[in-house]
Amino acid sequence: MVAPHGSSGGVTLDYLMIGGGPGAFIGGVHKMALDLLGKARLVGGCFSQSHEKSLQQAAQWGLDPARAYKTHDEMLQAEAERDDKPAFVVIVTPNHMHYPAAKAALEAGFHVSCDKPLCLTPAQADELVALSKKNGLEFLVTYTYTGYPLVRQAREMIRRGDLGDIRLVTAEYIQDWLADAPDPSNKQASWRTDPARSGLAGCMGDIGSHAENLVHFTTGLDMTRLSAKLDTFVPDRQLDDNGYVWCTMANGASGSIWASQVAIGCENGLSLRVYGTSGALEWHQENPNVLVFTPKGQPARILTRAQGYLHPHAARYTHLPTGHPEGLFEAFANLYDGFISTIVARRDGKEPGEYDVFPDVVDGARGIKFIHATLESSKKGSAWLDVKF
Repeated sequence: MVAPHGSSGGVTLDYLMIGGGPGAFIGGVHKMALDLLGKARLVGGCFSQSHEKSLQQAAQWGLDPARAYKTHDEMLQAEAERDDKPAFVVIVTPNHMHYPAAKAALEAGFHVSCDKPLCLTPAQADELVALSKKNGLEFLVTYTYTGYPLVRQAREMIRRGDLGDIRLVTAEYIQDWLADAPDPSNKQASWRTDPARSGLAGCMGDIGSHAENLVHFTTGLDMTRLSAKLDTFVPDRQLDDNGYVWCTMANGASGSIWASQVAIGCENGLSLRVYGTSGALEWHQENPNVLVFTPKGQPARILTRAQGYLHPHAARYTHLPTGHPEGLFEAFANLYDGFISTIVARRDGKEPGEYDVFPDVVDGARGIKFIHATLESSKKGSAWLDVKF
């Protein structure tokens, strides 16, 4: 197993997890990605609101049962007092628990990794940004798709001017898994369609926020105006399951985002297209090892993870030989590579490496404000709003 090329050397950091108990999906993905990276070790957690289930998960992962806790507050207090205090906490709960868990972890002096969305409200987001900065703690928000090497390649090509001035940006994240009312036993669907646990947005919060982050990460452009239309097609559903956003970027470029979980035939269709005055880029998550670059007036060029021509930023985060596909776990590991390398550098009084880049709490806060702006616009009949994230 090949580990990513980070700057943290042979250092292994201990970490804790909140959420990720039996039947959960994303907790296991985080753990597998960190195991792949080989720079962090899970030592304990509060994996479920049921202590019995938390103990069950700890046993499955071979952890000391004494470090499987009843509540996250109990865990943070006990672990903060240890001589071998873990370095960071991974939060993989339903959305409504992100804010209290992250706030408690920051107050206890732990670096934090949290699934998106960061929290439920802009006020909560601003509080977490301020608390992270005040306590000098790193905060990763796992917008997974920014970890793919060819997304990093696209970012660097745009920044060095390969596309010229950006005119148009469009992103889609389209699925069909919620096209019908889900089986009540489907744990993942049940909380994502429940406003008490998911928040005020459904599809736009769950996957539309990924599309927004991908646009910002690659182009570096901020939205200044947006108009949104959010739909709910499945009867009796309380949250949106489809949505369109039109936006104007700070440089005057036009943009659009389509997010849907009722688009029949679409599995996990996240895509990005960026058009400038001298070229264009296109990337699809379902074929993540390919980036299409079309210079103006020339044939399209198919870029892969071949090391000979990748930007050093992208090359750092590609690990297998050319032609061997890399995917979701490696992308997750890449985010953690930058996060852990930054923690270690700061601890040692050094500046992080040039390419120790990861989506942070500020990105998470921008995502929350984007979600709330789309809700407001849609409620006002797709009114255009001036925004500043």
